[in-house]
Amino acid sequence: MERLKALSNFGELPIGAVCVADVQTKGRGRSKNVWESPKGCLLFSFTIQMEDGRVVPLVQYVVSLAVTEAVKDICQKKGIQHLDVKIKWPNDLYLDGLKVGGILCTSTYKSNKFNVSAGIGLNVSNEKPTTCLNATLQKLTPVAHELQREDIMAAFFNKFEDLYTVFMGQGFQSLEPLYYKTWLHSGQRVIVQDKNDNQDQVVENVVTIQGLTPSGYLLAISEDGQTCELHPDGNSLDFFKGLIRRKLA
Repeated sequence: MERLKALSNFGELPIGAVCVADVQTKGRGRSKNVWESPKGCLLFSFTIQMEDGRVVPLVQYVVSLAVTEAVKDICQKKGIQHLDVKIKWPNDLYLDGLKVGGILCTSTYKSNKFNVSAGIGLNVSNEKPTTCLNATLQKLTPVAHELQREDIMAAFFNKFEDLYTVFMGQGFQSLEPLYYKTWLHSGQRVIVQDKNDNQDQVVENVVTIQGLTPSGYLLAISEDGQTCELHPDGNSLDFFKGLIRRKLA
């Protein structure tokens, strides 16, 4: 909900304003799904302004990377077991195979600029509905340690500022090596849906994910060696179900 408030009041808020919530009852997920978050979640949104619409879709990847790097940084500074939070394309965060967070970036266009609102939700000390960082941490170390929401948020903005500066100055390609170390999909084989020549039947084929295309979609290679760009079909809640592909020259 704080993300929607940040977006709807963008013109009245200074650029970089941050909205924080303790609970969320009417949050918005993909495809306008309602998302609820209990106490123990880190829930915040912030605003940025951009001029180049071609790179706006890639901001969510920078945000995702900043979250994982923030958690890594805190664990390192505290001298505790590293929590290996991973990115599930395009905007989910996973730990030990379970979802622990998500990112949603939305934008409006006004006065030749894109007003972007980035919303982040991360399970820090709430074990439901899936798991949380502190529950996993307790399993990994015999000494009692707990991560605090405010520490993660502070570490996030330190990381985001650095990553965003690189992103805007050198492009996302400069961040790709780190991103690929953090995401779940390099070499992953997935099923895509193609229509036959008559466009009346859907055929399923297997492709292997190679990385990201410049536009931010998945780059894959088919079994016959053709490169393609993968897009979600817009109907499934899981982006990896019902993928469609566009052949690349």
